Amino acid sequence: MYRHLSQAPQPLHGFRTAVTVAAVTALTVTVPLGAGQHAAPDGAAHHDASVTADRPGDTATTGHRRGPLAEPRTHAVPSATARTAVAAHLASNADRPASGARLRCARVLRGCRAAVVCETAEAARVGGEILRAGGTAVDAAVAVALALCVTYPPAGNIGGGGFMMVLPPNGRQPVCIDYRETAPRRATREMLAEHRGRLGRLLVGVPGTLRGLQAAHARFGRLPWKRLVAPAVRLARCGFVVDRFLAESLNGVLSDADTRAFPEFLRVFAPPNGQRWRPGDRLVQPDLARTLQAIADCGPDVFYCGTIARALVEDMRRNGGLIRWSDLRGYRAIIRDPVFVRLDEYVLCAPPPPSSGGICLAEMLHMLRRFPIRRRGRFHPDTLHWMVEVMRRAYADRARFLGDPAFAPYPLELLTERYAYRRAADIDLEHATPSENVAPEIPLAPESPDTTHFSVVDAEGMVVSNTYTLEAAYGSRVVVPGLGFLLNNEMGDFNPRPGHTDRRGVIGTPANTIAPGKRMLSSQTPTIVLRRGRPWLVTGSPGGRTIINTVLQVVLNVAVFEMDLPAALQAPRIHHQWFPDEIVVEAGAAERLRAALEELRRRGHRIRISRRSQGSAHSLLWDNATESWTAAADSRRSGAACGL
Repeated sequence: MYRHLSQAPQPLHGFRTAVTVAAVTALTVTVPLGAGQHAAPDGAAHHDASVTADRPGDTATTGHRRGPLAEPRTHAVPSATARTAVAAHLASNADRPASGARLRCARVLRGCRAAVVCETAEAARVGGEILRAGGTAVDAAVAVALALCVTYPPAGNIGGGGFMMVLPPNGRQPVCIDYRETAPRRATREMLAEHRGRLGRLLVGVPGTLRGLQAAHARFGRLPWKRLVAPAVRLARCGFVVDRFLAESLNGVLSDADTRAFPEFLRVFAPPNGQRWRPGDRLVQPDLARTLQAIADCGPDVFYCGTIARALVEDMRRNGGLIRWSDLRGYRAIIRDPVFVRLDEYVLCAPPPPSSGGICLAEMLHMLRRFPIRRRGRFHPDTLHWMVEVMRRAYADRARFLGDPAFAPYPLELLTERYAYRRAADIDLEHATPSENVAPEIPLAPESPDTTHFSVVDAEGMVVSNTYTLEAAYGSRVVVPGLGFLLNNEMGDFNPRPGHTDRRGVIGTPANTIAPGKRMLSSQTPTIVLRRGRPWLVTGSPGGRTIINTVLQVVLNVAVFEMDLPAALQAPRIHHQWFPDEIVVEAGAAERLRAALEELRRRGHRIRISRRSQGSAHSLLWDNATESWTAAADSRRSGAACGL
């Protein structure tokens, strides 16, 4: 299945070379994963490419550091290179679904021509209805994102941000829409150095969700904007039935002592019986319904330079927040080219910085090709040991080098096979590497696991992978009076204490420190995998820093270990993020992995059994035998699929 490393990479369905340059990040790299190879890649060239930070209206400039890791270099890149990279040969193999097509909803669906899978059944049905009405996958994604703002308030949002991967049909270029929040213009480098807590208006970044959805719809939508917002308006106005997961979540946040400082939050999410939320209760959000109706009638501009913006800015001025008119008016979503990683017949497409997902996935997959993981098996101690060791090294590089590429150019070498070979050279096959030997500890901001992901495919072959968030569950817990939606607390994702020296005397990384207009580093990793040139796997996950490792394990489960999609999602997951120096094993997996974990302890690994599950990778997988899609919701959280 996998070619020997010394063979020159062959073009794969339009992928021109082993490394291809395009705007922001477009790198295709050959990874014969799973076969195992301990020699250096003799035929590997030292690739030299540049990256464009492509902000609308900006001139093209590089976003990488090239050559030796310590030597930055920047130069102009002709804009003509922006679309010379990767083109996928997709066939439009189905007509639009008829409006009378039967819509099916379940946790797992097989035999789908078009489908959506997301965190709530209500939002999944909204997306399915848009697909049935002839909407594109992006139309459905816009409607799902807005419906989740109503039905999944821990993370669904219009007051946060995220990343959307879109692969259009008919051989068009895949894109990443970066709608990550930005630091307000009044933000300062050390504003959070002495700040305690992660809630409140000081932590609110400039929201990007609506500009991101608008950018996607303008490029790839078919149905009118108002049609896509209408289902969310209806859900907010009429209410929906709260399930067990949301009832427990709401009760938990309402009982948190910190929430008492946010009276509008308490009012909006007060239980109908005045005591506790119970499964079967109905959550009605009239303020949010009015806000969404304004967005339906006037478009996203009402949020960024209209009546909603006015109310938001006035609230910030009165209560110590930093966002002003200039921040909202100046916000732009950025269209970026993805990172591409080739695994022989597979090509993985993932977001570039300020998401760390694509870079880390490329680095880990490159390192894993040294080891015979397929021959050993998914849960063999050797496989788990090798996976932990590559996670450890990739996360160390993430902490050291990555941030907003417009502010912190990162080394291109991180994406090369040669660098990965050097990085993995000191992996001991029998002993754990202490994380402090990989790189000294760097103080980092915590990342919340409370994000949400959804995947969509339409009958014409367009696929969407979207991850977005408020950062913590319910974000900053700030609800502007009368508007009904939650604002993020993403400023906490920056490294808050520049120059701080920790107990080892190490100074924190500058790549992700606060600066006005800067996008904070993210772990969100919406991912599309192509097989022989057509979309094959659509995946992603919530989970904070565990996201990248969750996506890695889902991809390995289906591409290397040949699991079907439900089994790939249910398989136990592990996580290592360099520091703290421990393997985190998710709840429920310890018994299945008992023997392997004992062997890992013998090799010197520290093991921690978490009380939480890891991620929720709602995914789609193409079945060649039936020429149809399987849509599966990850059972670790609520979730549902709807398809035609």
